[in-house]
Amino acid sequence: MVHDVVIIGGGPAGLTAGIYTKRAMLNALLLEKMGVGGQIIVTDLVENFPGFLEISGGDLARKFEEHALKFGLEMKGMVEVSGIEDRGATKIVKTYEGDFETKTVIIATGTTPKKLGAKGELNLIGRGVSYCATCDGFFFRDKVVVVVGGGDSAITEAIYLTKMAKNVIIVHRRDQLRAEKINQEHAFANPKISFVWDSVVEEIAGEKVVGKVIIRNVKTNVLSEIKTDGVFIYVGLIPNTVFANVTKDERGFIVANDKMETSVKGIFVAGDCRVTPLRQIATAVGDGAIAAVSAERYIEGL
Repeated sequence: MVHDVVIIGGGPAGLTAGIYTKRAMLNALLLEKMGVGGQIIVTDLVENFPGFLEISGGDLARKFEEHALKFGLEMKGMVEVSGIEDRGATKIVKTYEGDFETKTVIIATGTTPKKLGAKGELNLIGRGVSYCATCDGFFFRDKVVVVVGGGDSAITEAIYLTKMAKNVIIVHRRDQLRAEKINQEHAFANPKISFVWDSVVEEIAGEKVVGKVIIRNVKTNVLSEIKTDGVFIYVGLIPNTVFANVTKDERGFIVANDKMETSVKGIFVAGDCRVTPLRQIATAVGDGAIAAVSAERYIEGL
């Protein structure tokens, strides 16, 4: 069977592409490595998606999924893509569960949190080191935690952690945050949050679990330590694009034009895994819609 479209990734971009392709009466299949919903599943609160003044990430993800299912989108979970073979008029999406032949592909695989690279980090993952506050925050009730980073992810997750933790210490390598102003205001106003500026984490230490972090001031090079029970790391994103043989930038994000077309005809991209100035649910949805319409028009021209 040859599909019209295979969508790789079940986050907002992929699900939106699924809605639009099914509305166009295309034979579409969505493949998801984990559970449908993407990163928003582990987002505590969404306040900037139009139409919802306040909604949990999990609830929003379920609404996306319900909408796609309403139009009959076929979805397969726990399917990891290993490569895409370009055969011109068709593509072969290779997975560990078998191959899928399709006229077009929409890559919407999102990103993975970047590791900090500090000494001791990898050894203590799951023992105090985490990259997801909504996943692991419960384990740090009435404890002290360190959040590393100064962007929106770091600040919103730090605010979330104050619901459980006794104190939240934000360590940032600069002297000001990069997060949205409204998120900054919430953080500065929260009595449980304190800041360590101009500093980087050199080491995460502890025998069986995290006990402290060694930080270095980037301006003075002076080392100091912070006693802590946990470290939550938000220092960037790595695109999930290893399998895709298309043009990417130096960090691995896929290069596309305003029609979401990649360097390979018939392969499109949407969402956080592409080169884009903004990675938000709203922009992922827009990308997904454009990619789907572009795929439909490409198929019409075959």
